[in-house]
Amino acid sequence: MKFESVQLPFGQPITEAYINRSNPGVEALFGSHAAEPAHWEKRLNWLNSHADKRTTASGLADALARYNAVSNNQPAVNSNIDAIRAGAPVVVTGQQAGLWTGPLLVIHKAVTVIAAAREAASKLGTPVVPVFWIAGEDHDWDEANHAFVRSASVSGNGESAKLSRVAIKRPSGVRTSVSRTKLAPDAWVDALQRLSQELPDTEFKPDMLLQLEQAAKQAESLSDLFAATLSLLFGKYGLVLLDADEPVIRALEAPMFEQMITRNDELEAAYVGAASDVQELGFKLSADVTPGSANLFMFDEGERVLLHKDEGGFRNRKSTKSWTSAELLDVARNEPQQLSNNVLTRPIMQDYVLPVLAVVLGPGEIAYWALTGRAFHVLGMEMPIVVPRMSYTLVEQTAAKYMTKFELSFDDIAHRYAARREAWLKERDELGIEARFAEVKAQFKLVYQPVMDMAAGIQQGLRDLSESNLQRIERELAYMEARTKDAHARRFDTALSQMDWAAVSLWPDGKPQERVLNMADFWNRYGLSWVDKLLEAPYSSQGGHWMIYL
Repeated sequence: MKFESVQLPFGQPITEAYINRSNPGVEALFGSHAAEPAHWEKRLNWLNSHADKRTTASGLADALARYNAVSNNQPAVNSNIDAIRAGAPVVVTGQQAGLWTGPLLVIHKAVTVIAAAREAASKLGTPVVPVFWIAGEDHDWDEANHAFVRSASVSGNGESAKLSRVAIKRPSGVRTSVSRTKLAPDAWVDALQRLSQELPDTEFKPDMLLQLEQAAKQAESLSDLFAATLSLLFGKYGLVLLDADEPVIRALEAPMFEQMITRNDELEAAYVGAASDVQELGFKLSADVTPGSANLFMFDEGERVLLHKDEGGFRNRKSTKSWTSAELLDVARNEPQQLSNNVLTRPIMQDYVLPVLAVVLGPGEIAYWALTGRAFHVLGMEMPIVVPRMSYTLVEQTAAKYMTKFELSFDDIAHRYAARREAWLKERDELGIEARFAEVKAQFKLVYQPVMDMAAGIQQGLRDLSESNLQRIERELAYMEARTKDAHARRFDTALSQMDWAAVSLWPDGKPQERVLNMADFWNRYGLSWVDKLLEAPYSSQGGHWMIYL
């Protein structure tokens, strides 16, 4: 098996500064760094001496046991929950629930959190448990309801370079969380039928569809299916799951919701102060720090609505409903399932519920976590160690063969594919199509100019008419040129189809593979062996991107 390291753009300058340790001010925002061995010891000692800052180990273990018994009841998982009960710290990552786990980056997060927990356990000489925090409380249905796979449509030249989107329509009703959006059994049946139609037939397809069908039979929501699918992929590695929107977890969160309500002004000031710190360091904010926002959501008649502060109390966005602080505290104590966190308070809640040694984050998440350090301190807490998630590009033999054949590098496909494709076609244009049409356009304009001048000399208004006529003729020539190029390109359909297949496999829809393709695409082609290969890939606590040749 071959691994090759490449560098993808971070997309977030503050994340790049953190990972590369190029700005001391940025590192100060986080308070520690994953590449510093002493910081791991320090964080473990802090967890051991500040157990009062989070829920009890026994209460947490009970809640995790109840949740994982439903769809992640595997020996390695149960053993890890027992370790948490005995006081083991965790490395945690998380993501909104997506259809069949959503894009591959979710798989990469799970792989990273397992690898990071293994390395931390080895460094510290103590059990460390990997945990996946399912953000079932999020309500962005359109972000969660779909999966992209490469289509099974074929021609005489093999598989076509086409992406297909399999999606589940949101049921009618209020805009509530993904976990609370219940789906009828027919929705799963329809989605699996569509998935089966889009994917090519392989030796692994029947078993994959059967396992996904069985998982769906136990699922009432996308979050349920997400958990069941993660269990199929990573349960044997002991990955413990939790859904933040589950009642058993909400019950644990109640005391922290109380703190977030009573100290809301202090937390707001902390976020505003951190935003100022980030901007003074020369970076743009990656999350909104909105004055007057409570940074909490409430489920109001089922709908998840953001709370705003209002004269000592709280209100919804449209000011059609309001709650006093006392009323909201009563909700926190007695109905915590009616509250949920936003992007800025979720890190604190996660740290209260779990004994977090480290958290695995993507580039965008690292950027907004930079805004939370002061808020941790307000509540007497310390930010856990931030570990950049690993990322991968799976390179199949077919794609690698086509890259070699057409002398395409990964960088070519990622950053200049359209230009390379066009240049390849031009090299095979023995007729000089573009040059011939350019010559005709120039000659026509030269011949037509005296006519235009003559018409304008007779009547000035004819100049505009003649210019419009020229433009119309030029458009017709451009149309003819495009049709001629298309006809020429069709002579090379086989080669272009092969080039496009490499592109859609490695950089689909102009984006990194991990942000588009769903794991079912690769499960269908390779079984689950590719998941094991990800866990054999090199790991670094400072992240990185690896090409993995299957």
